[in-house]
Amino acid sequence: MSAFACVLGDTDLLRALTLARVPCAVSVPRGEPARYSRLARVKLDWADPRDSPDALLGLLEQFAAAAPQPPVLFYDEDRYVLFISRARERLRRRFRFVVPASELVEDLVDKSRFQILAERFGLPVPPGGVLDPRTDAAPLDLDFPVMLKPPRRDEAWPPIGGSAKALRVESPTVLRELWPRLAAARLTVLVQQLIPGAETQVESYHVYVDDRGARVAEFTGRKIRTWPTAYGFSTALVTSDAPDVTALGRDIVARLELRGVAKLDFKRAPDGRLYLLEVNPRFNLWHHLGARAGVNIPALVYADLVGEARPRVGTARAGVRWCNPWRDVLAARAAGISWRAWLAWTLSCEAKRAFAWDDPFPLIGAMVGRGILHLSHHTPPPPRTPSAASAGPRG
Repeated sequence: MSAFACVLGDTDLLRALTLARVPCAVSVPRGEPARYSRLARVKLDWADPRDSPDALLGLLEQFAAAAPQPPVLFYDEDRYVLFISRARERLRRRFRFVVPASELVEDLVDKSRFQILAERFGLPVPPGGVLDPRTDAAPLDLDFPVMLKPPRRDEAWPPIGGSAKALRVESPTVLRELWPRLAAARLTVLVQQLIPGAETQVESYHVYVDDRGARVAEFTGRKIRTWPTAYGFSTALVTSDAPDVTALGRDIVARLELRGVAKLDFKRAPDGRLYLLEVNPRFNLWHHLGARAGVNIPALVYADLVGEARPRVGTARAGVRWCNPWRDVLAARAAGISWRAWLAWTLSCEAKRAFAWDDPFPLIGAMVGRGILHLSHHTPPPPRTPSAASAGPRG
């Protein structure tokens, strides 16, 4: 029997692997769609690696001990790549996986460390710096508007930033008013000069570099829509043919001496210049889309780690689309797209999150599971996203 892929991740990662006929086991929280997917042959218990890393480690080791061959680990969130990187020596006794060097993982995941790393390597990041509002004064001499975001995911951020990953601040006055709230929340923030343009100006480079430093596969893409519409999470994506994104991505990966998989996000300024926003050293939802476009990075990683012949690697087809239907419908409505036009577009997408005719249960199961969790924990409703201009509640 082939080695299992042990997936700490969502249905997009599962789908990319099963397109290559890789048998999958999944370990995710209750209420996550992947837990209800028929693509996963085995459903494992789960523990949060941030709060209970030893518990998750024990659950994974128990599974690996009973497996006929050492499983291959796949992961698609920051908390998982940090967990695997920090426990790499122990995990390697029973698992196979790719992960960048330990210090590089820490530098890339923490946005404050990444800003320092980028400056040291001369990477084209927007001008900015990391500040602690408890001890540092508000930087009022910047070119406004500016963008604020926490160095890492923090439960203190949603009451200020809402469901968006970052917050746009229009003027020194607004920043001065916001600063005491950040200090009270004990939130360190990355303050960066804002690169003008919509979310559609965000483009990405995806790559797998093997342990010898050879670039095995790559592709590029861009965002179509996000929710929330500003600094939100991707709801619609498309593969692209962007030679300048590829060239800059290759250069940065080589400078960092990165091994494993990575996604580099850029924003294209009005003058065409590309600014590096972040480097994510992990698998992600784009890999489902890449597999549909002809470049299946998870399948290539799996083949290398189990000693099989690599699948044929070609050039990714441009124009292949992915969407998250239940969020993209909100983004499309905000963009003025009619329900009929959006539905036709969505049905024609080559890749969709948590929904496929041959695997209809993840979405239903997740809705039921999250409903049960909500009732059992009496979860309060999420805070509303603050206004981009005032940081007050949105109406």
